[in-house]
Amino acid sequence: MRVTRLSYHGSDLAPEEPSEPEEAFHVITQLKDFARHRLFRDGKLLFDGAHSEGALAITDLRERWHCHHMSPFDNIRFHISFSHLRSFATEAGRPEFSWLHCEQGKQDNVILGLAQALVPACENPRQASQLFLDQVSLAIMVHLTQAYGGLHFAARKKGTLAPWQERRATEFLAGNIGGEFSIAELAAACDLSRSYFIKAFKESFDRTPHRWLMEYRVSKARDLLLTEMPIVEIAAACGFADQSHFTRVFSTVTGEPPGIWRRRHRLG
Repeated sequence: MRVTRLSYHGSDLAPEEPSEPEEAFHVITQLKDFARHRLFRDGKLLFDGAHSEGALAITDLRERWHCHHMSPFDNIRFHISFSHLRSFATEAGRPEFSWLHCEQGKQDNVILGLAQALVPACENPRQASQLFLDQVSLAIMVHLTQAYGGLHFAARKKGTLAPWQERRATEFLAGNIGGEFSIAELAAACDLSRSYFIKAFKESFDRTPHRWLMEYRVSKARDLLLTEMPIVEIAAACGFADQSHFTRVFSTVTGEPPGIWRRRHRLG
């Protein structure tokens, strides 16, 4: 994760050049009210207006972005690679993670508070405590993936799966992406009864095993849609009965068919 503070005190900054596509996200929080800017994605105007202090923007850098700052601004930007997000989610026992999505200008005081805590480190990076930076970075990753990535990190309490059971369950599901197993087999892999396992899994992941597996399939499909693989082959590789089944499930989870998603997110 790379953290940058950007500020400008003039009234109209020359429009920046479009960003080069890369496998990463920008997470931007406003430290002060931002009176006006114009944001473009792939050459098309996406936003024209103001953001208040604490407003959040998440931009997928696979697409080309550029901004025209038309008033003073002060923000913190987190540059996070997609591979880092995926590794974090996998290590946390949440391999179903696939994307971050946030409406422009959403108020997020959690990210604002964490960004404000990093301001001294941005001003004097050599004096920053690495332990402190690691802790803030972890808090940011947990919040982003839970609030905008669809993940669920349950509080450790009675009725949830133990960490080893979460890992066993997700490894079992990921290893049987075609769904050719019974809930009883999955529960037995975690040394639990079928009824207790279903309740504990729901408490731990905030979704049923079936929903988890469906979202995991879509997550894998998103990765493959960024390649040249035909959609019909992606459907088979991700455990769907056929292309129409894949299209129906993918559209339910993402809000758009796989073909349209591919055209919007392919690099270049």
